[in-house]
Amino acid sequence: MSRLKTALIIFFSVIACLSAFLTAVFACHRILLKKERGLLNPLGQIVEVDGHGMSVWSGGDGEDTLVFLSGSGTCSPVLDFKSLYSLLSGRYRIAVPERFGYGSSDVVDKPRDIDSILYDTRASLRAAGIGGPYVLVAHSMAGLEALYWAQKYPCEVKAVIGLDMAVPGYYEDMRISMPLMGAARIAACLGLTRLVPGISERDAVRHGTLSEQEKEIYRAFFFSRTMTVSMINEARHVRENAEKVRALGRPEIPVLLFVSDGSGGTGFSTEMWRRIAADWLSGVEEGECVLLDCPHYVHDYEYAVISERIVSFISGMDGRSAHGRNCFISN
Repeated sequence: MSRLKTALIIFFSVIACLSAFLTAVFACHRILLKKERGLLNPLGQIVEVDGHGMSVWSGGDGEDTLVFLSGSGTCSPVLDFKSLYSLLSGRYRIAVPERFGYGSSDVVDKPRDIDSILYDTRASLRAAGIGGPYVLVAHSMAGLEALYWAQKYPCEVKAVIGLDMAVPGYYEDMRISMPLMGAARIAACLGLTRLVPGISERDAVRHGTLSEQEKEIYRAFFFSRTMTVSMINEARHVRENAEKVRALGRPEIPVLLFVSDGSGGTGFSTEMWRRIAADWLSGVEEGECVLLDCPHYVHDYEYAVISERIVSFISGMDGRSAHGRNCFISN
């Protein structure tokens, strides 16, 4: 038998084994997804936005409405923020709109430029009957949406609270590998992510205050809402979105930033991560910064400290009546 023939036999044997392995993993993944479907009942109210279903969870009671906006790739925003907003719902009304491709919202292959994202969020709140003005509580990439919202519709935004939120400066040198994200999407669709021990044990599960049932629900969302096409489209537009926000300058409203130590997936050193936030905040007239010695998902670690500072911050914004207590979200 020639060496070439031997090599071809080995090659095709490896291909056959790999195909059989992937087929088995995918079949198992589909079976588990079907089994987990019972855990994925909508956590919020499903409202229609341009013919698609979008989830808006709301609760609590109070004069001020806090709108929580999730960071990129957070599979279940409603559960991810729960450790924090459960400490605030006795004082404020809470709303958690879930963008397309996240949580209980539909996965939609549509443009994710910042104007489209903001349109969807505002439309979902309007459909859910949740009026402003709002205190926007934004994590990570959603900081761009919060700042853009305050720039474009100042009547609707009373203040911005950043949970280690992104400001435009973070994206100037950040390199996002779309091929790598595409590969991660394929791996998620095939079910290869299930082979990685503990991958679904995100910060909300490991460090938050979720019940055991909520942790199971979170894990189920992870396997059905990881690297969706909606999330990938967001990443494709993020640098362009950051430039739009940068061009409009800082909003003239109070801003409170909670800043992590940069660990947990930011790709920055502690010094650089905090320096960019401080440089941006230096141009805000009413800005406060709280440094936290914890990773990027700060609200899953320091929820007690953050909730106390939020209450203090909002209480200190006395009488910003220019934003109008009866201002409802405009078209």
